[in-house]
Amino acid sequence: MDLSKIMTISGKGGLFTLVAQTKTGAIVESMTDGKRFPVFTHEKMSSLEEISVFTTGEDAALKEVLKKMYEKQEGKAAIDPKSDGAVLRQFFSEVMPDFDQERVYTSDIKKIIAWYNLLIEKNLLDFTEETPEAAATSDTAEGSGEEPTQEAGEDEQSNP
Repeated sequence: MDLSKIMTISGKGGLFTLVAQTKTGAIVESMTDGKRFPVFTHEKMSSLEEISVFTTGEDAALKEVLKKMYEKQEGKAAIDPKSDGAVLRQFFSEVMPDFDQERVYTSDIKKIIAWYNLLIEKNLLDFTEETPEAAATSDTAEGSGEEPTQEAGEDEQSNP
């Protein structure tokens, strides 16, 4: 799942897809209504890849938080982000038991839950990752490009 093209813009609700870079900023498309508009360099725009959540230990990447929500909800939408603050905090503590209670505000939890629900609605959350066996297979496929060179070297050694 690539969150680097999904943006949040300060002062604008919802999420946006990065369409193109321009000299003066970027062109984005709203994920809620599909409208495109320019975002200028003086506006604060962040990709979801860059966002993390304060915890009592090391900060957790938003991708990990979304993955835990996905697993808890079994791929379904979460609670309504407009729920009572205590309900939101309870839900979030079930997902991230070690989140920093003092530095993570209820408004942050609302945003994260709203983003999660929107990404689920748009079918953009995919946590299937490459398994170690698949990585090993791709390594041997790359190595097969070297095998003809080794075979040629062996042939040269057998022919004095």
